Amino acid sequence: MDSEKLKSSSRRWMNAALAAFVEGEDSYDFAVHHAGVAAEHLLKAYLAGHHPALVVDGNHFDSLLHATGLGSHAAPLTKAKTIGLGEAYARVQKLLGSKIVVDRKALDPLLDARNGVTHSAIHDPTQAEAIFTVCLRLVDPVLEEMAVDTNEYWGPYLVLHDKLIDEQVKAERVLLEGKLVKARAIFKQRFGHLSEKEREVVIATITRQGSDLMMEREEDQECPVCNSPGWLIGDTSWGENDGHVFWIMTPYYFVCNACGLEVERELLVHLGDLAEDIDLEPADYWEPDEDLHRGR
Repeated sequence: MDSEKLKSSSRRWMNAALAAFVEGEDSYDFAVHHAGVAAEHLLKAYLAGHHPALVVDGNHFDSLLHATGLGSHAAPLTKAKTIGLGEAYARVQKLLGSKIVVDRKALDPLLDARNGVTHSAIHDPTQAEAIFTVCLRLVDPVLEEMAVDTNEYWGPYLVLHDKLIDEQVKAERVLLEGKLVKARAIFKQRFGHLSEKEREVVIATITRQGSDLMMEREEDQECPVCNSPGWLIGDTSWGENDGHVFWIMTPYYFVCNACGLEVERELLVHLGDLAEDIDLEPADYWEPDEDLHRGR
């Protein structure tokens, strides 16, 4: 539960993961496993830096006792239960919002690979590089938030880290450009034969409703392809600053009913403002909670 120890452990596991990765396919199982452990320890280091209770299993009272300085009333610390990588990701994402560019869906292959290697010695070596790169992209913003020296953390593997990230970014931009080209073609096919006035009426009709995806929160945003009203979908979270309660939405999906553009979170980061957290006005969405404003 010590932030510095977890950070140091993360660095050691990541260096071991990178050392295994450069050995080639025969060592990819070690690479994905060690990278998953490194990511988990760094996420926990960030959480523990705020408070040790943030890394323990909330249903295990003895662990909470240790985390809150009451360990003398609990079973030995070696029996403490902490959260896993998936829950650590969820908690950090709640705190850092859009700074975490890896979405939950993209994290699943890393979880599956690490668990597969750990429990049954099974993993798909053809997916190792993509999984490894997801892990690096998950770690980077946390290192920045914790003001960790990247030269110290990555050590002699910093150049390899940069190369893998650059290749992934290039691949994402190619994929995004394909989506944009397709959306432009669809928009032209649907509305190119209409007059400007007719087009405005039709688009206003088909974009009036939300996305119908039944997601948590939707905010209207201009489509980067056709400038029609589109829908930015995301998770909401709240915080409190000097007694003032605020809500934000962290986007993870964009859809436009006019041109058919759909962009997932990992590609949203290449569309600038569409990836940024959005400040919400609580009164517009929720009735005021008197207990909350009284500080509970």
